[in-house]
Order: sequence, then C-alpha cells, then structure tokens
Amino acid sequence: MAKIKGDFTLPGESGFEDLTLSLAERWGADVIRDSDGTQLSDKIINTDYGIYSTLCLIRSDNQWAKANKDKLQQNFLMSFPVTAMEDEVIISPLKGYFKEQFIMNNLDDPKEFWQVFDRTTGEEVPLTDWEYNKEKEEVTIKNTKRWHEYTVNFLAIRIWEEISMYNHITNDWGNKEHLMAVEPRHVEVQEHMLKWLEEWCESHPKTTVVRFTSMFYNFAWFWGEDKDRRNLFSDWGSYDFTVNPIALRAFEKEKGYKMTSEDFIQNGKYNATHNAPTKKYREWMDFINEFVVDFGKKCIDIVHRYGKKAYVFYDDSWIGVEPSGKRFKEFGFDGLIKCVFNGFEVRLCGQCDAVEIKELRLHPYLFPTGLSGEPTFAPGGDPTTDAKRFWRNIRRALLRKSVDRIGLGGYLHLVEPFPDFCEYIEKISDEFRMIKAFHKEEKPYVLPGKVAILSAWGDLRSWTCSGHFHENPTRDLMNILESLAGLPVDVEFINFEDIKEKGISKDIKVLINAGCKGSAWSGGFYWKDTKVVETINEWVYEGGCFIGINEASQIEGGFHTLQIAPILGIDIDDNDSKTCQGKYGYEVDKKHFINEGLGDIRIPSHQGVYLIDKNTQVLMESDNVPTLTVHEFGKGKGIYLSSYRYNTENTYMLMKLLCYGSGQEEKINEYICNNPLMECAYFAKGKKLVVINNGETTETTTIGTKEKGCIEVTLAPYELEVIHLD
Repeated sequence: MAKIKGDFTLPGESGFEDLTLSLAERWGADVIRDSDGTQLSDKIINTDYGIYSTLCLIRSDNQWAKANKDKLQQNFLMSFPVTAMEDEVIISPLKGYFKEQFIMNNLDDPKEFWQVFDRTTGEEVPLTDWEYNKEKEEVTIKNTKRWHEYTVNFLAIRIWEEISMYNHITNDWGNKEHLMAVEPRHVEVQEHMLKWLEEWCESHPKTTVVRFTSMFYNFAWFWGEDKDRRNLFSDWGSYDFTVNPIALRAFEKEKGYKMTSEDFIQNGKYNATHNAPTKKYREWMDFINEFVVDFGKKCIDIVHRYGKKAYVFYDDSWIGVEPSGKRFKEFGFDGLIKCVFNGFEVRLCGQCDAVEIKELRLHPYLFPTGLSGEPTFAPGGDPTTDAKRFWRNIRRALLRKSVDRIGLGGYLHLVEPFPDFCEYIEKISDEFRMIKAFHKEEKPYVLPGKVAILSAWGDLRSWTCSGHFHENPTRDLMNILESLAGLPVDVEFINFEDIKEKGISKDIKVLINAGCKGSAWSGGFYWKDTKVVETINEWVYEGGCFIGINEASQIEGGFHTLQIAPILGIDIDDNDSKTCQGKYGYEVDKKHFINEGLGDIRIPSHQGVYLIDKNTQVLMESDNVPTLTVHEFGKGKGIYLSSYRYNTENTYMLMKLLCYGSGQEEKINEYICNNPLMECAYFAKGKKLVVINNGETTETTTIGTKEKGCIEVTLAPYELEVIHLD
C-alpha cells in the first residue's frame, strides 16, 4: 500500500520547535498538542497542523481557587482506627493522611454529616457521645468500651488535585505551584468557570480541538503521610470523590432520603468498583452523572460556539463521563481519547458510537519514568522495547475494532537520545493507518453468535474493571477481557437486571461470569435473586453455554455454594463444612477437544472444588483439585475454570472453549492461528488475512482458510504480514 499520513497526534514543546516539526513530518502527524507542564510556541501554533489544547476546568484558574478555598472539592475519609483503653477516646481524624492533599472541613457542622463507629461491634456511636474540637481538630468519644476499635467518618477538603499531585511528584517539579480542584456544584464556581472558558476560547483562535482532561470529578485516590504506604486507596471507577455538602443536601431533597458517610466509607472498603453496588449507591451515581452531563454540556456548547471541536480524555476526572452511560451522547463531545496500555482499553474506546473521533494515547508516555518508577526515557530505560510490548497488546485489539487516531503525550525532547524509538514509532504509525484502512472497507470475520459478560455493572463498565491492567493483574474478569479483546468474537456486557427484565437474547451463545465471591464481577448478592437463577438454568438447558470462573455465582448460606452448581457439575466447599461427606473421584480427560494442541497449561487450583455429578468431565487439575471441567446440562454446557490469567496459551484455550461451548468446534480451524503466540484477522471482502506475531522470537503458524486451504506463515518477533487470499 502507498504510505498514508495523518491520524497521528504529536506532543509539541516550546524550545524544541525543530524537533517537533521534524518528528511531525516523520511520523505523519496532522495534529500537535500540548501536555501537562508544556506549552506550544507561536512557531508551532502558526503552522498548518491542527492544534489540540489541554484544559482541566476544575484546576484551570489556581489563583481563583486559592482565594476561594471554601469552594474546593471534598470527600469522606475514615480516620485510622484507635483502640479504646479507657471509657474515653480522642481521635485526630487526619492523622496518617497526606497533609499536602487534605485539610479538615471546618466549614460545616460535623453533626450534620460525620459519623463515629465502634468498628468492633459495627454500631454507630450516638451523636450525644462525641464532640469535635475545631481548634485542635480532634474528636472526643465518650462512653467507649475498652479494647474496642473506634473510627470517625469525616469530611475532608482536598487542597491538591490528584493528577497534578501525581505528575508533580513523578516528574520532580520542585516548587511548581500545587493545583487545586474547585467544586462545580457551587453557583459561583459555575459562573467563574463558564466565564473563564469563554475568555480562553476568545484568546486561543489557533486551537482547533479543546481536549478536556475529563470533566469535574477524579476517580478516588488518596494518599497517606507514610512514604512506605503512600497509596492508601485508588479506584478508577469509584464515585467517592463526588461528595460535598451541596450535593448531599440536594440528593436528600430530590430523593427523600439521605446518603450517609457510611454509604461511602463502607466499613473502610469505600465504594471500590469491584464491590457489588447497592441500589442506593447506583442512585447516587445517576444523580452525579445527571449534574456532570448537564453542566458539562454548557461548557462544550461554549467551545462549539467558537468553532472548535471538543474531545474528552477518558482517564483522569472522568467520573460521571462513562462513554457507555445512557446520557453520554448528550454532552455533545466530538471525540474520545483513551490512554491505553492493553487491548481491553482499546476496545473500550473503539466501542463508543456517541462520538465522531476515537483516539488512543499510546505508551510509553514521554516521561522520564513509568508508573512504577521504572526508568523509561531516563538512564537505564529501554523505551523501544516498552513500545513494542505495549503495541503488541494494542494491535491485536485494533485488528478486532479500529479507532480513528493514535498519538503520544508528554515531553517530546526526551526522545532525542533514542533514535531507535523514533524509528519504531514511525513503524507503528504506518501499521495503524493500514489496519484502519482495512476496517473502513469492512468488519473482520468473527465466530457466529455472541459472547456475553455477566456482572453487577453490565454495560456501564464494559471493557473495564475500573483501572488499567497493571493495577489489577489478578482479577479474573480483567484477564478474560484482555484475551477477548483480540479474539474473533462479538462481545456484549449485561447485568442481572437485564436478565430479569429481558431474559437472555437468542444470539448469545456463551455467557461468562468471573470473579471472587461478593464482587461486582461475580455478582455478589445479585445471585440471591431466584428469577436470575431460573432464567440462566433454562437458557443453558435449551442449548446455551455458561462459563463460570473462580467463585462465579457464589453466595453465603445457599444449598449450593455456587448458585449455578447444577449447570457446572461442580461446587466449592470453601470452609471444609462438607469434609465428612463423600465425593466423586475422577480421571483427567487429556484427549478432549479442549486439550488438543495446547501446551503445558497449569491453572492454579481453588481449594474445595469437587464434583457433584459423576458425568462432569475433568480436563485439567492441580494439586489433585479439578481446575477445568465441562458438564452437559440438557442441550447446553457448563464450563468451570478455577482461575484465569491472560497469556497467549490461555487465550488460545479460551478460543477453543468458546468454539466448544457454542457447538462450533470446527471453527477453530478457520482463520485462527494454531500457534498461540500468533493471531490473525480475516477481512473477507478484500480477501486480506492480517497475521501478527505476539512473541519475542520468530514464530511459525498454520491457518485454515476456505480460499487456499491450510497455509503456513513465519514471522519475526512482533512482526505483521498481510496475506492476500484472492
């Protein structure tokens, strides 16, 4: 194909104009952007390139924020627990928290919002038994019980916006000003913010795209004073940072009941996204989303009035801005930008039909160090190898679902000592444009029928488990999503209410439920609804396939530990309560279709798994415990995996499970590589077969095709080849 240019966003930097413009030409960029901590000079702005300007409205005017500290954002925190030695306890609520991030809310009456708990009994301490001393910032609790632990739920004001804090400390910005986040619920903040945005648009005529760093509320991320335990809590999907007195009062007025501090603290667990959400918490989320959309639209309308596009960056203050949310389209965004490390994040961005442009921000980011402090563009770093590994994850997902643009962020001058990195980014940009061109012609081949993911969140958290893969590597569902991101299957996301209200659609062939007991991913208390169990039982009996992973459908106190144990043909005795009861023996069926062609796969065992039906087939075991089983249930099948971790062998195994579960075993030999380290995508109309090597060594695979029978392909590490089958 002729070399294509465009669809690439390059980070520019004042003082490095020649470097910026030369790399823009080399990488085929059509847009230049600024990044946090950088500016674009007139020489760059006054070119023919499109200009992205980054805005974060909540921290855009720090002088105003410092002059109006009563209008900063807040949240509930729980004090560190204190054990009572006498009948009175004194607690300093902020003790142990990062004082550069938080101060006490001494503006509102603590008795209106705060709560004190005896955490040993779980009981709330009466309001009459505690007092807050504003001057000393201490809570005195009376009538305490000796040797019981006590905590205070309190409102804190945040004086350093979290992303600014992270970037500042990561990049050692020294005396650079700490940015603060204002609370847009205040009318005065809204008026100032809209006026500021008008003036900004007026003074930036060359900006073609305003890139909002999300909107108003960051994911929950609070730090501790102890450097050895700095990261006390972080969750990319939590709404815990949306709390403030104005919103709490407005919610109570609208709903007729109040959100308490404990609704957010959750006995110290907070509202982490992996916890199954209560109805009350979901109503708070909807309440916040309504405000974010309504006020956000006013901001975007201003941008449009000045003839500029409005894109949203989906990785910082994105709470209330879920692209799969019911109201997302009402914002009026023109584009969505997603920071990506992995394949499932590509799919998250690619699935958004509410915007015209979908763009990926690639890694490694042009920072001296990575997220874990490892050197990247610093002595000892190897950004080229990093880029290859990130692109490997991203490319396999792009073959399934394309986006419109890619780009980089950070400080461009850091690439100068790494010419091999610059060369590889040129290669990446060319590959991306070619893949995008194929998708413009047609969709790639997929296995007939759909695969559905069942969780408590459903479509709202499609293609995500509230974070990047590197933050939650052991979550079964996140690993499943990473494998699915590059497989030739159509995937949709449903929740338990969907099943109750609509049943399970006929085009769904395989239903997957994965996660630990009680989690949002396995479902937690939602499995207590008998209507859900009845519907799934009937659907599988009539020919569907249910894949349960880890503690899927597990509840406390049921006849079975797993609610769908009859489908799976196994159950879990996780506390030895059935140690006196006899259990079926088994033999491992190593010749089963699933095991054919697989390498030495070892799935970690889940203690307590046992057969409840002698016809359950055990395909793998570990430590004398079944780890992979299949079981016929009527016309359908139940498949159990004790755990799932993403790697190439397991991904190939999952593909075989999907073929087997949907009754299409023969499809494993059609447009699918038999070498797990290699994958392909087939574009039937153009007769193009795109083959990629995900391995770090030269690999060979055979691929079954209808046009030319079985073909053999050999590729160098990380390479891509297009084979024409016409």
